Amino acid sequence: MSQGADSVKSIFFALGANSAIAISKLVAAAITGSGSMMAESVHSMADCGNQLLLLLGIKHAKRPPSPDYPLGFGKAIYFWSFIVALMLFSMGGLFSIYEGIHKLRHPQPLSYPYVAVGVLLFSIIAESVSMWGCLREVNKERRGRSLMRWFRETRQSELLVVFGEDLAALLGLSFALIAVVLTMITGNPLYDAGGSIVIGVLLLVIALMIGIQVQALLIGQSVEPEQRTQMLEFLKKRKEIDQIFSLLTLQLGKDVMVAIKAKMAAMDSAEALVKAINRCEADLKQAFPQVLWLFFEPDLED
Repeated sequence: MSQGADSVKSIFFALGANSAIAISKLVAAAITGSGSMMAESVHSMADCGNQLLLLLGIKHAKRPPSPDYPLGFGKAIYFWSFIVALMLFSMGGLFSIYEGIHKLRHPQPLSYPYVAVGVLLFSIIAESVSMWGCLREVNKERRGRSLMRWFRETRQSELLVVFGEDLAALLGLSFALIAVVLTMITGNPLYDAGGSIVIGVLLLVIALMIGIQVQALLIGQSVEPEQRTQMLEFLKKRKEIDQIFSLLTLQLGKDVMVAIKAKMAAMDSAEALVKAINRCEADLKQAFPQVLWLFFEPDLED
């Protein structure tokens, strides 16, 4: 996992943008009676709550190891990220679909539609700033990978969640704007109701994608494939090591656990063997600072 990406900055970018957006949307929804606008206001308020939960998760993950939790609390951020994905599903997606169905059954004309358009345009600009802040941090750890590949491989769940939220928000705002404009042009409020349903489905899909990725981290994923390859190459170049039998890694929030089983080069004594292992461990931790726990097993065969 890249040490350059600062997910906390991305969270505060998103929290500031969504707080302003939620207030403006709620006022506009009350004035216009727009179902899409109401769905978007609930979505933004849910996002604010989500970002506060992510900050709570980051704080919990920093607690030191204890006898009951010898590997620390780093995976706490995965739990809270999963809760956020569920909230995006329940509070955002399901409410938007409900609001759309309600408007289909009881259509109402929009009041002051230009207010809705103005708020949506403001929200798109504010959300774009939030996405810019998020992408700036994502690019620090993307290392030339496509966004989709980064999304599948990243072990930084809080950054993954903020990216997913910002993406859902930008797409949802665009759909809401299209729905309101079509309602204004045609005078048919069903477009507004349809927009709310589309936003809800969009949120469900993105929440599901985030949930699948975070679930894998909760179960226990290794470090990113590229990073594991770098560790393996580092060990193969060591003159103290004759052959690598296995390299197991486990991502624990920002920290990593590594277990190595290797055949060591011939040594004159047991003391020399221990010193060689200690050198390998110290140099590996220096090359990969995120490695907090390192277990090295010398053996003669796999």
